[in-house]
Amino acid sequence: MITIHGVPLSVHTRKAIVTAILKKMDYKFEVVIPVIPDNPPPNWSTLSPTGLIPAMQDGDYTLADSNAICLYLERKQPTPAVLPADAKAYGRTLWFDAYAGGTIFRHVVHPLFHQTIVAPNIRKVPSDKAVIDDVLDNVQPKIFGYLESQIDGKFLVGNAMTLADIAIASNFIVYQYIGYKLDDAAYPKLSRYLRGIAGQDAFRKALEDEKPFVANMGLDRSFLD
Repeated sequence: MITIHGVPLSVHTRKAIVTAILKKMDYKFEVVIPVIPDNPPPNWSTLSPTGLIPAMQDGDYTLADSNAICLYLERKQPTPAVLPADAKAYGRTLWFDAYAGGTIFRHVVHPLFHQTIVAPNIRKVPSDKAVIDDVLDNVQPKIFGYLESQIDGKFLVGNAMTLADIAIASNFIVYQYIGYKLDDAAYPKLSRYLRGIAGQDAFRKALEDEKPFVANMGLDRSFLD
């Protein structure tokens, strides 16, 4: 059985979990606490050489990084595929997966999460309102506008959920958990798309499983009702 180590709230951990659920793979999840306060378990450096989450064990085989884990799961259990066979669709999927981690997470979700949750609640320092305002006023509109322009249906690529959808939607789950609202009027296609992905069976199962952790942190889950 595969073991996925991480924190349920993590964008990257959720990506691996949803992929495993979608593929109906037997797995167990172990919460690595407390990763955020920089005090991981004793064997963490073996499981994750970078110290980042998630990490995975499959027997005596270990692997870190959400992309590597998802691609490993794709080879281990090819159906249902999270990467399309068609070359152009494959490339588009990889692009949105990279955009999710390199742009949405890095420039929107991570700074907002740090300023809204980590700084006041974990580091016990004041949030930097200037950082939050810059993300919301200057960074976010361009990114959300680009996504709005790319949506033309239920999924970002083809007619089934791919790694592109899993990666993009995972970021927006955290964005909304920490209290930020997506403007339905400004981004109607994006809003509709995200509700649809969150309603997919694999996502619903993952979100239900992480519900106690979210409640314990006092995060906003109302957007899923």
